[in-house]
Amino acid sequence: MPEDDKSQRGPIQRRREISDLVLSEGSTSAADLAERFGVSPMTIYRDIDELEREGVLRKFRGGVTAQPSGVFESNVAYRKNAMRAEKEALAAKAVTLIEPGMSVMIDDSTTTLELARLLPRIEPLTVVTNFLEALNLLAEERGIHLMALGGDYDPLHDSFLGVPCVEAVEALRVDVCFVSTSSVFGDYAFHQEQRIVAVKRAMLKAAGRNVLMIDHSKLTRTALHRLAPLTAFDLVLIDDRTPPEAVKALDESGVRYELAPT
Repeated sequence: MPEDDKSQRGPIQRRREISDLVLSEGSTSAADLAERFGVSPMTIYRDIDELEREGVLRKFRGGVTAQPSGVFESNVAYRKNAMRAEKEALAAKAVTLIEPGMSVMIDDSTTTLELARLLPRIEPLTVVTNFLEALNLLAEERGIHLMALGGDYDPLHDSFLGVPCVEAVEALRVDVCFVSTSSVFGDYAFHQEQRIVAVKRAMLKAAGRNVLMIDHSKLTRTALHRLAPLTAFDLVLIDDRTPPEAVKALDESGVRYELAPT
């Protein structure tokens, strides 16, 4: 697109394109964005400030990123494409734990979304979730009794959260719950956001058996809020690219885990 056309973009369209670009590339600099979009650095910084305020992206010195931090969880659009092979491997392992006729709860993580893609092969099932993409994915499956957990819709997570969601979870009892989270440090699972933690904790209490699905990248990150001890899970699934020292730490903690081959 010619430079003069670039500079004529409205701020809403430009911010949408900036968001798409950063979600695709992971990170970029403010100077590069200013050059690409043919606007001043000041204009780009205003765009970045607004996108950060909306929770879409995160600023760092001189640039912007979609990658997570201890207090920022990546946009669902970015997370869906991250560690895809590992998530598919975890899902292939997790699905072997499910039998026809069971009731299954899955959270709003992109890891359990890969599991949701495999559920139609085990019908009949009752599936409970607050993740809109999972609901849409399974909505037309006749062998699945689908239960939607309502609440306040959050577009950044594409899910329903808040007190109504927690109360909806508390009214149920399922056979097994599959969740993922942003970080594992020591003997605990962590997440960046309190509202996500509240829903996940309710889910864990509502299930007869709990399974944590985490790819190895989660073992090198930090997050602000403690979700639960690893002993709260009946099984932890990790991919086979997990570093040996992390596997050793799980051995020493006494947590039951299985490796998912990628």
